[in-house]
Amino acid sequence: MKRYVKYILALLLIILADQGSKLWVYTHMQLGPEHHIKILGNLFKFTYVLNYGMAFGLQFGFKYGKLLITLVRLFASLYIAVHIIRSLVQEGASVWIWGWVCLLGGAIGNTIDSIFYGIYLNNVPDIAPMKWFHGQVIDMLHIDFWSGVIPNWVPIWGGQEVCVLPIFNIADLAIFVGLSFVFFSLNPLPIWKKKAQATNPIV
Repeated sequence: MKRYVKYILALLLIILADQGSKLWVYTHMQLGPEHHIKILGNLFKFTYVLNYGMAFGLQFGFKYGKLLITLVRLFASLYIAVHIIRSLVQEGASVWIWGWVCLLGGAIGNTIDSIFYGIYLNNVPDIAPMKWFHGQVIDMLHIDFWSGVIPNWVPIWGGQEVCVLPIFNIADLAIFVGLSFVFFSLNPLPIWKKKAQATNPIV
């Protein structure tokens, strides 16, 4: 059991950091990109925005699309949890397990928003058919390499306001780190392969 404690603590830390940062932003900041707190000049800011869809704001184009997104997040969290338990029982590689723990923390963090925020923070948009399972995810970490309005002469996207990198949250960051760990464990760099062979020589 001691072997599992570090993973459980890391999972709880990700969830608490994610939810804590979201609730802080909700209670201390005004909604909208025009209201931000500069951390590193214009490069890194806290900007309070809401995301009704998936990553990058993508949405399904039907009435209960958000409900589908929330259910996918919920079942993905359950699947990842089962996968982590299996990996621990089978004594999988540490990097592999850490990757899935980060993925689970991120998935749970955004799932909490989707399930409960519509009720407890009342942040559902007008188009939502109900409050349960239709909450909007709170984003605030804004890396602003460039933002502005695309010139009107550009086809399709002309006149739209964009930023080079999206505004995200700690749950999204945990998912990115988790995916990086998982992919790395599947395709380790040559230097790590050599180290593994040196520590586990073939007899």
